[in-house]
Amino acid sequence: MEKAPPEEPSSFSSKDDSDPSLAGTADPPESPMAETKKEEEDETSTVLEKSIEPEKEETNEAENPPAEDGADGEEKEEEEGEGEGEGRGSDGDDAVHSFGKVIEDIDGVLSFLAAANAEVETATAVLEGHQKRSVQRLLDLVQARALNYIVDSQEAKSVWGQCPDDDSSFLQAVARVSKLNSSLDPSKWGERSGDLINRVGSIHHQAMAFLADEFRSLLEDCKPIITSDEDNADVPPEQEDHPDHQITDKDSDRALRYPHEIVSNLSKIAREMMAGNYETECCQVYVLMRQISIGEQLFMTGFEGISIDDVQKMPWETLQHEITKWVEALKQSARVFFPSEIKLIDGVFEGNSETSAYLFHGLTIGFMVQLINFAEAVAISKRAPEKLFKFLDMYEAMRDMEPVLNGLFGEYDEYEFIKLEMVTARSRLGESTVSIFCDLENSVRSDTGKNVVPGGAIHPLTRYIMNYLELTCEYKETLEQVFRDHLKIERADSNNRSEFQGSGEGYGNYADPSENHSQFSIQIGKIMALLDTNLEAKSKLYRDTALSSIFMMNNGRYILQKVKGSREINELMGDNWRRKKSSDLRHCHKTYQRETWNKVLGCLRDDHGLTVNGKVVKPELKERFKSFNAMFDEIHRTQSLWVVCDEQLQSELRVSISAVVIPAYRSFLGRFSQTFTPGRQTEKYVKYQSEDLETYIDDLFDGKKKP
Repeated sequence: MEKAPPEEPSSFSSKDDSDPSLAGTADPPESPMAETKKEEEDETSTVLEKSIEPEKEETNEAENPPAEDGADGEEKEEEEGEGEGEGRGSDGDDAVHSFGKVIEDIDGVLSFLAAANAEVETATAVLEGHQKRSVQRLLDLVQARALNYIVDSQEAKSVWGQCPDDDSSFLQAVARVSKLNSSLDPSKWGERSGDLINRVGSIHHQAMAFLADEFRSLLEDCKPIITSDEDNADVPPEQEDHPDHQITDKDSDRALRYPHEIVSNLSKIAREMMAGNYETECCQVYVLMRQISIGEQLFMTGFEGISIDDVQKMPWETLQHEITKWVEALKQSARVFFPSEIKLIDGVFEGNSETSAYLFHGLTIGFMVQLINFAEAVAISKRAPEKLFKFLDMYEAMRDMEPVLNGLFGEYDEYEFIKLEMVTARSRLGESTVSIFCDLENSVRSDTGKNVVPGGAIHPLTRYIMNYLELTCEYKETLEQVFRDHLKIERADSNNRSEFQGSGEGYGNYADPSENHSQFSIQIGKIMALLDTNLEAKSKLYRDTALSSIFMMNNGRYILQKVKGSREINELMGDNWRRKKSSDLRHCHKTYQRETWNKVLGCLRDDHGLTVNGKVVKPELKERFKSFNAMFDEIHRTQSLWVVCDEQLQSELRVSISAVVIPAYRSFLGRFSQTFTPGRQTEKYVKYQSEDLETYIDDLFDGKKKP
């Protein structure tokens, strides 16, 4: 269809503006697009002509002089229009004038109907001839324009918005049809107006169906524009309420903004459909189309609805990826998608708060149920230590987004069960988290393997528990909340102290739980105490007491360094624990030196057996050097294979050994080496020089076999 140029708006003008149906006439008007109408429409016009003729005869000049004058005027206008029709093309001014005249006449008819409905109580009221003609003229215009839209839409997805003046005129006309439809009560206007009333209802339904189609097409075209907060930072405060800036979410990393022109057109159509008592149809179309859009947005996060059975069967490697997607979907829904949808609904259904709330609930409830069902499915899945952190991620996401979602849904009654389901799902995740974390006690307690770690190195259990606790303490605040909530549930269920509170006996600094120690910190203390007990038992598996001490030093030092390296664990364990642990390490160090080097140093003592009456007992001296050489060789051979993982501890051990052995040996050697005959005898018994000892001591604890 060719559009009239902007300077000559052709609102509601047909393709041939000279059509006499657009001018006033004393006879019933013909359709402006008679050549394209269906046969039943022609039949309806014929019936209308017959029904109007008697009314013309009944019209009395004295009773209703303005109507007769108006009819004469309309006849003149029609004659003028027919006379000029062949001599001009599409005259925009005349089209606007014709449309304005029709609207003016209909407003008069509506005023008449309002007055008549207020006064007439029986079925005696009759529309006058010129009033019927005005109504027919309006119906023809609406029907013709709708047909033009339909023809144009065959070439484009949606023609709405291409000519705003035409759209506005069409909506004005539809608004009058809606008012006529609600005002023409068959019980009051009798059988003589029945055909007209039927046609009004039919055209009204056609117009609403057409608007619903256009509404659907516009919603298909209403795609979100993703922007960042920086994009909205320059929006002046006075423009924040402007529709163009209305569909944004400034509280999120991403905001969705919808084209102002489309939102404005949607709002106009929605307003007319609701005014025409087609609110239900309008809402149905909106919910259907927007559900598709929100579903696409959620799909972009990677999350797809997964059944409870599928979650139970899914391998953990796959499920943990799905959990990551779920967390993102929940956060984006609460921070971006849902707030943006609220603003879009408010923009389209402006001033209808109840409708907006109803639509938002209808749109989002299904997605919320999907998200909650997934959380509950994960919560009841098989528990394992490696699942703890993903469970905590889900718990935190639900906890943090819950107030956001509550703010979005407000006090809407239908959302109450969603609130309850969210609380229930989060509680189940919390209970699963407590169960998994407390199973860590059982893991430590049940690790009773009899195999020793070669070289006294760090036991795998120590590494696992400390790394696990280090990661766990990154969720310290969340876990404290989880244990706190769990304790409330336990107390509510049994009025007894929670099994996780316990008496605390035998757990170091946590023997007497107080308000300063959270349930989580008490649980950490229990696990640490159990780990120490387990390691002490494992150290007894070593036959060599010195190696047992090295094992305890390795594991104790690793634990201490892990605690110091984690601010959260450090705060939980406290200064007293650190001082005690350091003391235990010093004790192990002394035990090692005593068990390993005291016998060696015994060879270097100048006691009574080595000298008699001031003279050196040479055989005894030889035995002393032989014993020292043998013991030092054995220590070097075995303890070079031992492992001290911490470089600082390794250095401290070597330095402490050198500090006691080398000075004693140097002194002994300086005093008695001259006793031997220089040459072969000296080389036989004096195997090491002081510098040699230092070199060999530096080979200790590196876990390598020496030649």
